[in-house]
Amino acid sequence: MVIRLNGSGGQLAADVWEPVADRRGIVLMLHGGGQTRHSWRRAGPMLAQAGWQTYAVDARGHGESYWSGDGDYSFDRFVDDLMSVVAGLGEKPVIIGASLGGITAMLAEGERGGVARALVLVDIAPRVEPAGVARISAFMMGAPDGFASLDEVAAAVQAYQPHRDRPVNPQSLRKNVRVGPNGRWYWHWDPAFTRTDRTSEVNDEGYQRTKRAASRIRVPTLLVRGEHSDIVSVDGMDELQSLIPGSSLVEVGDARHMVAGDDNAVFLGEVVSFLESHEKLRAPHGR
Repeated sequence: MVIRLNGSGGQLAADVWEPVADRRGIVLMLHGGGQTRHSWRRAGPMLAQAGWQTYAVDARGHGESYWSGDGDYSFDRFVDDLMSVVAGLGEKPVIIGASLGGITAMLAEGERGGVARALVLVDIAPRVEPAGVARISAFMMGAPDGFASLDEVAAAVQAYQPHRDRPVNPQSLRKNVRVGPNGRWYWHWDPAFTRTDRTSEVNDEGYQRTKRAASRIRVPTLLVRGEHSDIVSVDGMDELQSLIPGSSLVEVGDARHMVAGDDNAVFLGEVVSFLESHEKLRAPHGR
């Protein structure tokens, strides 16, 4: 499906899974930078089985969503898009945000308020580890001329994630790439996204901003960290938990930054348990 945004005139691509059991409300899933909505392809159906109408959205500049005409990929623009999506849903969703999606959700709820029914913030915190951020940036900027084949794409993914098995069928990576006019394969994001100057977002100014936003969050919140994450340290996640009153913290063993992809079963088990643990989230929530 396509979600039309107010203000920017852009459109976001989305998948939706209708609830199988009694409808409990909406879950909105936001992927990390450089990913697409297909990051949640296994999580979406499982949440629908638990009674949640579940949306997974391609962020601007990613997947099949629109590219910013002015190349603006600042956090504020992602927050604007999220506000527009939520307004169109007609009710507050539970927002699950990984990495960039988590920052977007944190800033939206903490700075503008009244956005989410609950939050699940996946491997993100105000304080991030520079070495881990640098590793992601190097990967995203590592193939400016694209790839000659899907086999080359698979090799690049394996080098970036050596702890995962290389895809047996490289065709499964088609949703992660696009074909350029020269016939080569390119990552499925706007190159301008990697060129965005994020100095003020990752330095002390950015840290203080997200820290203030987190301290204003008052909805039920689950914090999820990958045990071997190189983006969020134990101390960084502990600090975030101290900022959000009543928040819960879980660590997924053997997972790295992309927690859901590394151990989806454990991740979803923790999310469903969190949703069931809050009375107001357990009650069926119709429109």
